[in-house]
Amino acid sequence: MVTWNEFETAEPVLAAKVRASFEAGRHKTMATLRADGSPRISGTECEFVDGRLQLGSMTGSRKGADLVRDPRCALHGPTFHPEPGRETDWPGEAKIAGLAELAGALAGEDGDTGAAESQGELFVIDVREVVHTGLNDAGTALVVEWWTPEGGRRRIERE
Repeated sequence: MVTWNEFETAEPVLAAKVRASFEAGRHKTMATLRADGSPRISGTECEFVDGRLQLGSMTGSRKGADLVRDPRCALHGPTFHPEPGRETDWPGEAKIAGLAELAGALAGEDGDTGAAESQGELFVIDVREVVHTGLNDAGTALVVEWWTPEGGRRRIERE
C-alpha cells in the first residue's frame, strides 16, 4: 500500500497542490465500478488523517458495496473554473486514483465506533495515481503533472 504520506514525502510540491485542491471544498466526486463493470459516480467526502487519505461510506450504500467488491476507485476534487482575465489565479484541479481498503467501522461524533450498520464503513486509499491540472505562470498553457509509484512524477505542458 502506498499511503498519502509516502506520496507526500516523495513529491512534496505536487502533493501540496493536490491537497490544496482537495481541501478547497468539502464535496468530491468518486468513481467506482458496479457489479456489471460499468462506472458509478457518487458524491463523497474524504480527508487526510495521520498521513492517510480516507473516506467513509454509509452502511448499505452502493458506493461501499462497489468498493468492497472491487476496490478500484478515482476521486476528483472540487472544481472551479478559471475566471476570464484572472486565469493565473486559478488553483487548478486534482484527481487521485487508487484502491480502497476497508479499514473498519466509522467512529461516531463521540469517537465510539458502535455497530458498523449504524455508523458506516471507513476506507483508506492505497494511492496509485495523483494528478494536478493547472495553468502555467503566464496563464497561457495547460500544465498536467502526475505521479505513479512505478513512473514517478511527470509533467506536460499544452498550448
